[in-house]
Amino acid sequence: MASKLEITLKRSLIGRPQDQRETVKALGLRKVNQTVEKQDNAAIRGMINKVSHLVTVTEK
Repeated sequence: MASKLEITLKRSLIGRPQDQRETVKALGLRKVNQTVEKQDNAAIRGMINKVSHLVTVTEK
């Protein structure tokens, strides 16, 4: 596993279920095309898996 992940919000949250909105917010993303860097662990991977259709992930 990579030690860091770059997560970018690529799709809008408009019309998405509340649990997906909260997951994206918990990842630290607020705007489309915003990128955050997170440690690679099971919790973050699970969050990414839940909103994989909204984000892109790059291992760093």
